[in-house]
Amino acid sequence: MIELEERVRREVGVRLFTVLAWVPERRALRRVHSSHPEQYPVGGEKTVEVAQDWLATCIEGRQPYFGRDKAAVREIFADHELIESLGCGSIINVPVLGDDGEVLGVLNILDAEGTYDDTSVAAAQAIAKDAAACLRGGAA
Repeated sequence: MIELEERVRREVGVRLFTVLAWVPERRALRRVHSSHPEQYPVGGEKTVEVAQDWLATCIEGRQPYFGRDKAAVREIFADHELIESLGCGSIINVPVLGDDGEVLGVLNILDAEGTYDDTSVAAAQAIAKDAAACLRGGAA
């Protein structure tokens, strides 16, 4: 996962990076990697029923979610105050898909407001295509 984080730093840029494994039977996400383990510890889980729009986009729709600014982050994420305290105000969430198209998890890439654009999202999607090996077997 460290190599994955380093690639994200090089190709997209990131302040906060987490990898979440999708646990479909609980409709939950379990953190399997974190650049900030004190604030976002590995093993922590979050259920996603609160953010139906996010769930519909990333998990059901298998498309990236792009929150360009703090307002977009606040709309979706209950932990937006912690996110902002880390200097983040822009987020890219990209689903990681298995060979048969199932969602294995999500890459969460965050940085300062105004850092990302559509090119950043495309770069994150390219990285997510190579991230499946990091999540295989991690969603049980």
